[in-house]
Amino acid sequence: DLDALTAAIHNRHGHLDVLFANAGIAAFQPTLDITEAEFDHVVDTNFKGVFFTIQKTLPLLTDHAAIVINASWALHRGVPGASLYSATKAAVHNLAQTLAAELAPKGIRVNSVSPGYIETPSYRDNVSAEAQAAAVAAVAAGRLGTSENVADAVAFLASDEASYINGQDLLVDGGLIAAIPERMV
Repeated sequence: DLDALTAAIHNRHGHLDVLFANAGIAAFQPTLDITEAEFDHVVDTNFKGVFFTIQKTLPLLTDHAAIVINASWALHRGVPGASLYSATKAAVHNLAQTLAAELAPKGIRVNSVSPGYIETPSYRDNVSAEAQAAAVAAVAAGRLGTSENVADAVAFLASDEASYINGQDLLVDGGLIAAIPERMV
């Protein structure tokens, strides 16, 4: 699929200026319960998919292009039952740092974004109302984020306004990691 995608991009546009590598599936269970098949599935999607998407599209990236990788707030904080998910998101952020150094001579910047709780159809369908309320209570902004909040952060990191930002992770989490809401103190 990646070969077909890169061929289609090359045939239609000839190059890429921006790549947003966004892949991820949630996997939340105690470490003792993770099977090798589950491990392979999550790592294949969350890390391997991102890695090879970037690798296959590198020849299409122009000098001074930008790559933004979708990580997660979970790489910044220990979360019970999230060892596998968090490890894959830490891996993609480390990939961003490593590629930032490797691709710097071409002027290609590589960063990651780490969304917090984002209200998506999948989130609504898979997270109980009680857990959603608890998530909102933990966010300093007092609400869940939106896909548009993440898209705005990605657009910023891809823009010339972020031309001196490289190898960084931008939290898009409403203050989940950095601030304890007053209502929780």
